[in-house]
Amino acid sequence: MTDTALRIQLEAHSLFMQYGLKSVSMDDIAAKIGISKKTIYQFYSDKEQLVKQVIAAIINKNQETCEIDRKRAIDAVHEIFLAMQQMSELFHHMNPSILFDMHKYYPEAYKVFLKYKNGYLYNIIKENINRGIKEELYREGINLEIMTRYRLESIIIPFQPEFQQHVKSNLVEIAEQISTHFLFGMVSPKGYKITQKYIQQKIKK
Repeated sequence: MTDTALRIQLEAHSLFMQYGLKSVSMDDIAAKIGISKKTIYQFYSDKEQLVKQVIAAIINKNQETCEIDRKRAIDAVHEIFLAMQQMSELFHHMNPSILFDMHKYYPEAYKVFLKYKNGYLYNIIKENINRGIKEELYREGINLEIMTRYRLESIIIPFQPEFQQHVKSNLVEIAEQISTHFLFGMVSPKGYKITQKYIQQKIKK
């Protein structure tokens, strides 16, 4: 990728995160960078391609961070808290309309997201639940497939327009509440104590 193409992608990423995908035009991106729209089209055939590249870059960065966190996680519960921290950092400056815009207007980008969601995210959630059961931090009798799919779908709840209409909280707070609720539903008595410890450590920061 050339310096100009990367600059276009980074500026587009910043605008998309702030205003959503649909409301940002190629003219907006060109004006932000100080180049002509024609120059953008030398590197990206259309907005769909640019959106797809931005989403792919976000996903790649998230996967890299996730792999680092999984390696340094002390246990399965700690891994959840590290994932919550990663989500908080990502969602802090994210426009809540991004997923809806992607689904409705940019199908190729949405396919990239679905591949990530149903492949990579599915696997790490399933592996975390398995790890927690083996460490006796999650209760016995968990249906692995049901809980993995449940958690996978719960991740996108904060982005649903109908949900947003009735809940006046930001993405970070919503995601943290859902993640914590999911975790408390899985933990064993031993896992409950460890979860409370991590919550107290988080509060003190």
